[in-house]
Amino acid sequence: MEQKILDIKNNALSEIEKAASIKDLEEVKNKYLSRSSELNNMKKSLKDLDPQMRPKIGALTNEVSKFLEEQLQVKYDEFYKIELNQKLQSEKIDVTLDGTYNPIGRVHPLTQTQNEIVEIFEHLGFSLIENQYSPEVEVEKYNFDLLNVPKEHPARDVQDTYYTHLAPNVILRSQTSNAQVRQMQNSRPPIKIISPGRVYRNESVSARKNNLFHQIEGLYVDKDVNFGHLKGVLNEFIRLYFGSARPTRFRNSFFPFTEPSAEIDVQCIMCQGKGCSVCSGSGWLEILGSGMVDPNVLSAVGIDPDVYSGFAFGMGIERLAMLKYAIDDIRLFFNNDERFLKQF
Repeated sequence: MEQKILDIKNNALSEIEKAASIKDLEEVKNKYLSRSSELNNMKKSLKDLDPQMRPKIGALTNEVSKFLEEQLQVKYDEFYKIELNQKLQSEKIDVTLDGTYNPIGRVHPLTQTQNEIVEIFEHLGFSLIENQYSPEVEVEKYNFDLLNVPKEHPARDVQDTYYTHLAPNVILRSQTSNAQVRQMQNSRPPIKIISPGRVYRNESVSARKNNLFHQIEGLYVDKDVNFGHLKGVLNEFIRLYFGSARPTRFRNSFFPFTEPSAEIDVQCIMCQGKGCSVCSGSGWLEILGSGMVDPNVLSAVGIDPDVYSGFAFGMGIERLAMLKYAIDDIRLFFNNDERFLKQF
């Protein structure tokens, strides 16, 4: 039996040396060291041996088992190192190579501009109102009637306003001023709000005009509000938005919902007031419309014009973005051209 154990040892060693993979080693281990192996069966039969031979054979089987386990582990370690080196070579990264460009999305320049405008007016004490006061599908009552726009006003014509098939008086809003009326109907002064959103005009699309664009409206109603407050707020907005104080001028204008009304020009960004093609040689660029809320508008929403007064203003977000970033075509905002969008 002693020779048989040594033969098992030698045969196992030979197979360990010939193993070409971890899988081969597993087969050798199962063959010589498993519970059903010949060596393990010899351990189980020790009780049947001559008592004088039992200690020697028992010690030898244990010695051979331990020796084979050690040799298997040595071989396992060799294969592990080989596989590890192969893996390291295959996954090696050359840190001197140029990185791979992975394009990511960006915040649209109109969204950036709107966020910036909202942040400035919130800094000036205005609150951003909820969408429920500013629906894009609107009725004429809130888009025109309560804003003191006469029935015969050209803005109501189908050549200027989009009418829907939902009902004769249902339109796509042509201005965000509907938010002002709804806010005044649902709250009492003091009111100091801004409302951005999309508006629709039946315009021919060109470099300067689009039939869909974005506006932001502002409204301040309280006791003793005057035109000086309007000028102060808007001049401060212009300073903060353009990064420095710029010359402005207030020109007389007319809007049905404000009296007096004014359009505000800022010194041309391109030529610094000297005159160029962008400002048509005038040195000025119009940026927004404004005025004191007409008493008829206050009365229509149940606010006493003898007690309260207010001012309102509205500006095109595309126009402000075009002026700030020297963009000469409004259509660029809607073409989804990455070459344009990635500049912001």
